[in-house]
Amino acid sequence: MPLPRPDGLPAVPLGDLAEVAGPDANVTGDRATSVTGISLATSTVRPGDLWAALQGANVHGARYAEQAAAAGAVAVLTDEAGEALVRESGVDLPVVVCTDPRGRLGRVSAALYGTTDPGLRLFGITGTNGKTTTAYLLDSALRALGRATGLIGTIETRIGDERVASARTTPETTDLHALLAVMAQRGTDDCVMEVSSHALELHRVDAVVYDVAIFTNLSQDHLDFHGTMEAYFAAKARLFTPERSRAGVVCVDDAWGRRLAEQAGVPVTTVSSHEDVPADWRIGGDPAGHDLTLTSADGASLALRSALPGDFNRVNTALAALALIVAGHPRDEVVEAVLAPPSVPGRMELVSTDDPDAPQGVVDYAHTPDAVAAALAALRPQTAGTLVAVLGAGGARDQGKRPGMGRAAATHADVVLVTDDNPRDEDPALIREAVASGADGGPATVEVVPGRDAAIARAVALAAAGGPGGTVALLGKGHEQGQEIAGQVRPHDDRDALRQALAATVAGGTR
Repeated sequence: MPLPRPDGLPAVPLGDLAEVAGPDANVTGDRATSVTGISLATSTVRPGDLWAALQGANVHGARYAEQAAAAGAVAVLTDEAGEALVRESGVDLPVVVCTDPRGRLGRVSAALYGTTDPGLRLFGITGTNGKTTTAYLLDSALRALGRATGLIGTIETRIGDERVASARTTPETTDLHALLAVMAQRGTDDCVMEVSSHALELHRVDAVVYDVAIFTNLSQDHLDFHGTMEAYFAAKARLFTPERSRAGVVCVDDAWGRRLAEQAGVPVTTVSSHEDVPADWRIGGDPAGHDLTLTSADGASLALRSALPGDFNRVNTALAALALIVAGHPRDEVVEAVLAPPSVPGRMELVSTDDPDAPQGVVDYAHTPDAVAAALAALRPQTAGTLVAVLGAGGARDQGKRPGMGRAAATHADVVLVTDDNPRDEDPALIREAVASGADGGPATVEVVPGRDAAIARAVALAAAGGPGGTVALLGKGHEQGQEIAGQVRPHDDRDALRQALAATVAGGTR
């Protein structure tokens, strides 16, 4: 389902948009051409669109100019190489030519859709782990405060009650500004967004200024894209500059957070769950429980409750609460608002049966070493029996984290079943081997089980054989409803597969 666009906005002359793009933007063709929308992919072009033709990883987008024109594009934004390709194709549309057209898309989209000041409050959340859960916690609390909200993130885009499944964590800037304009038209008060490092690096959030930016943590991930942890951090840190945000809330539990707090170009409020780390707010209470206390450096105290299990969710809850306080909500109202428990698909999501002796199942999106360790550490105190972890690693993604994921699982689980995640175009056996290499030698029993469904069935059987109180933790895919294998997306939902395996175990009396 395509993302919505605003209704009834006035057309903007192409020449005006070229001026917004910058002084080096030149127009060949009619500057008076009326533009009513902007698109990046030919599949989303609508009549009246300015189509952005960018250099891709393998091919220049301008090679698809004929398709864009046939779909109704009235002009093209591209670079010199793209203009040449457009003309070679025989397409005779006006062309705006500039260097780095990707870097101009945000300001051009904002000018076209009127979102330079969108008229709603924006919250942006970045970090390796916890973005989605923190976004849902914050969105739930805002709605409890009576605010009309929009949500943009890994799982879905939501405006009021309208939901569209997300193709990526943060939309392309052309789609993002259209979404903000739609939210403004529909009377949205607040938009809560996950902001990925890719989005910050690839200009997807250009011309967006967040009222409150939130940093959860940073650990190894996406080094296939960024190359180094320094580059990964630098991308995240861009959110905490005056061009991107007005204020920030930063968890300083890790060294990256502390460094960010020191160098941020906007005022930041810091929070930590560690006693030995200086912070504006301290998270206290039992790390294995749901209750927490937020205590400020000046002695103020807030008693909160995390609706979700795990010490990391106590941190996520604190970040959501502090974002509301920084945004100006009274503290007593914030305490009540964060009690509203959100449903976060595929984030420590419980899957169980009516049989009290059957294993409980938990599905989580954990796909980094730190996230795997945190999820399993949260499940350990509530597992009286055998804790079985099922995980793999995504193909065509950061290969360096694979052994670390296996090592984290073997440290915290009793049994680790290494299987397939989304192998994409890689050899699944080689991915399994890399994950298992980190798990081998740890305290857990390790098995390699090709095929995710087979691994899930095996995990349930092992947890049931260990007696009452067992837990099966399916890690890595979370909310996803497909598995990417050899260029195809095959239907698969960990939650459905787990329900079926649990039901079969109970029906077969194998517990």
